[in-house]
Amino acid sequence: MSLKSFAAKIFAKNIAKKTKKWAKDPINTQQRVFNRLIEKASNTEFGKDHDFSKISSHHDFIENVPVRDYEDLKPYIEKVIEGRENILWPGKPLYFAKTSGTTSGAKYIPITNESIRCQVEASRNAILNYIHETGSASFVDGKMIFLQGSPEMQEKNGIKLGRLSGISAHYVPNYLQKNRLPSWRTNCIDDWETKVDTIVEETLNENMTVIAGIPSWVQMYFEKLGAKSGKKIGELFKNFQLFIYGGVNYEPYREKFERLIGRKVDSIELFPASEGFFAYQYSQKEKGMLLLLDAGIFYEFIKADDFFGENARRLTLSNVEMHTNYVMIISTNAGLWAYNLGDTVQFISINPYKIIVSGRIKHFISAFGEHVIAKEVETAMQEAIAKSDAKVNEFTVAPQITPASPELPYHEWLVEFEKMPTDLAKFIKILDESLQRQNSYYFDLIEGKILQTLKVTPIREGGFTDYMKSVGKLGGQNKVQRLANDRSVADVLSNFKNQ
Repeated sequence: MSLKSFAAKIFAKNIAKKTKKWAKDPINTQQRVFNRLIEKASNTEFGKDHDFSKISSHHDFIENVPVRDYEDLKPYIEKVIEGRENILWPGKPLYFAKTSGTTSGAKYIPITNESIRCQVEASRNAILNYIHETGSASFVDGKMIFLQGSPEMQEKNGIKLGRLSGISAHYVPNYLQKNRLPSWRTNCIDDWETKVDTIVEETLNENMTVIAGIPSWVQMYFEKLGAKSGKKIGELFKNFQLFIYGGVNYEPYREKFERLIGRKVDSIELFPASEGFFAYQYSQKEKGMLLLLDAGIFYEFIKADDFFGENARRLTLSNVEMHTNYVMIISTNAGLWAYNLGDTVQFISINPYKIIVSGRIKHFISAFGEHVIAKEVETAMQEAIAKSDAKVNEFTVAPQITPASPELPYHEWLVEFEKMPTDLAKFIKILDESLQRQNSYYFDLIEGKILQTLKVTPIREGGFTDYMKSVGKLGGQNKVQRLANDRSVADVLSNFKNQ
């Protein structure tokens, strides 16, 4: 055992002890975070506008601070962008994380000294927790790669501006600097395909032990490695032990990954965003991610079914229920207050509090009142793959509201198959029946002859990559939208279907 791996085990034991302490006292932990946030921001412009000095309870907070999305908070953020201090949080933020908005154009999410420290600690602790649970630390001696955006920064009025993954690249600990790949020069390449090709050349003959990134782009990296070397990834990188991912559900990719690798490897799921680092996988033996309650974020939850109603209740941890779809609302040490993150989660454990990400509140299909969510379509696809000989690279789902007469409307699944199922009709039947079992509203619409059975449109090989390139979202933190309530994605993607 190397000195580095021995030290990692000791450090991991200490972090695991601290984690267990706050996880066993979740309500008080969140109350302490809430109190610190309110106190720290009381003299900011936002704090004064919302009478933070008079807030002493969650009820007070609800009364004074409405739920906001980015557009609602934008007037304050624009003041921060202008270089003004003490607007949302004391002083100025260190960074703006620039993200792609759908309705807002580019978003500028503030990141403060306190919040980036929490983000870095959370990503570190996820790995240390893995070491503590498994007893395995030898991977720290190998090379590690994080497929991420460029670390190059711009500047706005004294505040650095970049992508979150690029900002994070500046915080790799010194003891891992020699282990980190790709090189700084390669990481700064803007064109994603050129960047991945260069990363392949840099890593081909290295002892890669940890690989991290959004699954769809890591899959591209693996495919290029396999084509270049003629080997499975697990053969090429004999000590490859750990895959770290976030941003999308890994399950639709897992079977393809295991074929590309040639064996199973452990994985850690993370739930990071520009707005904060919210959860990480706590156990290799159980599903779900531990909600981080001591990381500068106060959480509220609104039932997704009630979210667009006038009297939607804002709940704290003490009131949440298992297996209910909630919109997650956050208040953070970066100055986001009662902020609608847009993600929906479900609790699968309340001792400790563990979640899964079930989708996006704006990403659903409810053209006929069915309110189908990402988790349901992903579960249906996993079932269809398991019960057929199909192999799937990527997919998305959209409603077809006005089909050619006299057809009934339907859900269209646009699927890029690596291998088409021998029996496509059976594949479709499995998909549709799974969705009916999971979603009673969809079942009723099928039974009532309001909708017909879903249809599958095969997309040509590489079609999703070409689609993402065509809309300027190839690589980095960008993800394929799993489903939508309109045809904005489907109509463009239809240009890439099988001829």
